Amino acid sequence: MRLRHNQKVDLISKAPLFARCSRKELAEIASIADEIDLREGKEMTRQGAPGREFFVILDGTADVRKNGRKINTLKSGDFFGEIALVSRSPRTATVVATSPIYALVITDRSFRRLIEHSPQIQAKVLEALAERLAPETL
Repeated sequence: MRLRHNQKVDLISKAPLFARCSRKELAEIASIADEIDLREGKEMTRQGAPGREFFVILDGTADVRKNGRKINTLKSGDFFGEIALVSRSPRTATVVATSPIYALVITDRSFRRLIEHSPQIQAKVLEALAERLAPETL
């Protein structure tokens, strides 16, 4: 199963980090997304390790563990790791595939290259990030 470009755009558009991006900008982001297959049991992220990828699960399931305790199960359409694209902060949880996984992945290196050449995407991503990190107002 390989995705058409528009399908990648639709999936990526669901990430809050890209909420302010236009369809054209989302298409630029989708162009750097790779489709990958991962085996059951594959550790996709490790709590405390530096984040380097953003994932969208297309097929399969994965458990999210924090401090060794399962806190969530991810499935088709779920995404995680978008903050890793703009921050070198450590992962807040470990994610392990509980079945074979088919996913889209964007690496921080590819994303940084893209935003260096697309300041409008960079500005929109930073605005969305600031909005997401801002304390809630009453």
